[in-house]
Amino acid sequence: MSIAVETIIVQGLLVAAVVLGVLGAYTLVLDFLLDRTTDKRRQHNLRNITRFVFSIVGIIGMFGVLTQQYLGLFFSLGIVGFAVTFALQQPLFSLIGWLYIMIKQPYSVGDRVEIDDSKGDVVEVDFLVTTLWEIGGDLVSSNQPSGRVITLPNSVVLSSHVHNYSYREFPHVWNELSIQVAYETDLQFAEQVMIEEADDYLGDEMEQAIEQYRKNLAQTPVELEVRERPTVNVTQKESWVELRLRYLVHPRRGQRVRNELYERILARMNEHPQRVAFPVSRNR
Repeated sequence: MSIAVETIIVQGLLVAAVVLGVLGAYTLVLDFLLDRTTDKRRQHNLRNITRFVFSIVGIIGMFGVLTQQYLGLFFSLGIVGFAVTFALQQPLFSLIGWLYIMIKQPYSVGDRVEIDDSKGDVVEVDFLVTTLWEIGGDLVSSNQPSGRVITLPNSVVLSSHVHNYSYREFPHVWNELSIQVAYETDLQFAEQVMIEEADDYLGDEMEQAIEQYRKNLAQTPVELEVRERPTVNVTQKESWVELRLRYLVHPRRGQRVRNELYERILARMNEHPQRVAFPVSRNR
């Protein structure tokens, strides 16, 4: 057997050993990390970061075995990296965006977000793209799943606003429900009905969430007055009065809670036609 063939065989075996060694180390390290957390979002991030690190280690190890010149290899990687910066700018920016997402965590898997004109639930964050299950859009009129999948380059987080509706430290948003009544309505009674129904349906849950919100707020220089129970704001319109119920809810329950509150409030108001009147104009 010639020396060249023996060299190829030896290098092949060494490359296989590097690959198997990296895979084995990757499996052991990943299992070790995953066993120490039950949070699905953190597990997803750990998988991505561990896969990225061991992929780089594996590539460097294989090239090192093939070239047998590690110093020259790192120098070559520097030159190649410089060239790739110009040739593959968008993928590089997406990779930088992924690192930013992993470190700063503007969102993670399971969050409901809005990025640019795209809104949905984050189902995957890999090295280059973020995948959303679309919410709303031009197919449905409410904050419900549309069935479409949106793929965004991670680079978009470096230059766009990211709206996170279910941020891990406070996964709630304020919603408003509007009821239009005539000027002849007993406004104090109508407001009371709306507050009572909302308070009965989600008051205790809202109070617990507000307690957490105030703790988060205390860690910032921002000073806000935050009500722990639902409130009603009154707005005067040309032909009617609009009562806006303000309450706190988890973003994934927003539409369901809104529907339930509408039914409860309208049922109560219809029981008192002498005190609550609705505008008859078709221009509402």
